Amino acid sequence: MTNTAPFAHIETPALLGDESATGSVTGLSTQEVIQLEHEYGAHNYHPLPVVFSRAEGVYVWDPEGRCYMDFLSAYSAVNQGTLALSSRAFYNNIFGQYAKFVTEYFGYEMVLPMNTGAEAVETAIKLARRWGYDKKGIAPDQAILLACKENFHGRTISIVSMSTDPSARAGFGPFNPNIGPVCPAGKGSLRYNHAEDLEAALKAHGDRVCGFLVEPIQGEAGVVVPDEGYLTRCYELCKQYNVLFIADEIQSGLARTGKMLAIDHENIKADVLILGKALSGGIYPVSAVLASKEILLTIRPGEHGSTYGGNPLGSAVAITALSVLKDENVAEHADKMGKIFRAEMQKEVERSSSIVGKVRGLGLLNAIVIEEERIGGGKGAWEVCLLLKKYGVLAKPTHRNIIRLAPPLCITEAEIMRGVEIIKRALTDVMAMSIEQIHGGKVDHH
Repeated sequence: MTNTAPFAHIETPALLGDESATGSVTGLSTQEVIQLEHEYGAHNYHPLPVVFSRAEGVYVWDPEGRCYMDFLSAYSAVNQGTLALSSRAFYNNIFGQYAKFVTEYFGYEMVLPMNTGAEAVETAIKLARRWGYDKKGIAPDQAILLACKENFHGRTISIVSMSTDPSARAGFGPFNPNIGPVCPAGKGSLRYNHAEDLEAALKAHGDRVCGFLVEPIQGEAGVVVPDEGYLTRCYELCKQYNVLFIADEIQSGLARTGKMLAIDHENIKADVLILGKALSGGIYPVSAVLASKEILLTIRPGEHGSTYGGNPLGSAVAITALSVLKDENVAEHADKMGKIFRAEMQKEVERSSSIVGKVRGLGLLNAIVIEEERIGGGKGAWEVCLLLKKYGVLAKPTHRNIIRLAPPLCITEAEIMRGVEIIKRALTDVMAMSIEQIHGGKVDHH
């Protein structure tokens, strides 16, 4: 009978399981890998005590050379056959190394690996609630998680429940209760950069609040940098009321602001740290939630996870991406380049005929605030960005009058200066051109 199965060319191993062990170990041993993951990885899964170091088709091999037939397919994620196993239903020989690396890198005890930023935020929300019930003693189903107005933490239903952006919420209700910037006492919302609002909410409901989720710099709101001391005061209030301080560093973290983390500017350490985006250098979806064992071990095996969270490729990519940030002193470079950019753009702000009202940011996360009344003709930041594109610089508005600028952190001083000249050109030309001219005769009402 002819074998017509896909990948029929794969050689069938004669022996399986313990009988197939070669006696020689490739890399870390099975026990070493399991011990690493147990020590540094959250215990949200209960995998079989098998480590995969090589795979092909339906067969997988552990470091000792034992061969197994995979009858799980990573919960149907590798239907095409295995070349690089992704699921954590079993152990892989990279995740434990990554877990140790990333926790030591940021000074935490454990990591719970995810893929996207939104997944990581959702994980942090669940984690804060579970900690609130198990450790703080909040009554069942009564936990409150606070956030600020104008926040952006993702687009899942739990996350948009926290949003104050009408476009994020319209048509997606009903929303999750007891989450976000609205205090149940009904006395208003928590404004960003107003620690007194958080204090009022905690005075009213502190015994029910499990966490305070905050962006160290509000990105989507227009690169809003809080006053010095705001984050420190919020952190102190969280300590006073036994509330988890949760830092969403998905956009602001990983050297972007001139420090490894944006909260490093105030020398505070979040109880729960959320990372994503640049954690993989932008080439693969990798995110992470880091915290102490006391916090992360409230999630028990089988209660939370993600099929691809902690997969070998993502783990390896993250180790490399983080290594580059330190090896190349990227944070220091971003700090220097950001100061040059803002100094040059400040000259534009001070020019009497300029349409720029303000330039703000830290490191290489910056924003230009356009004074729309100075432009006229229905033009705004979108039209400036269209001209920037025409002249060779890519940027997008985050609101009608704000342009967010976040170039790669490898940018040189010469490239900064070239970009500044193009930005200044666009800011000047937008005044002289009609909206129809900018849009090429057809106005895109963005």
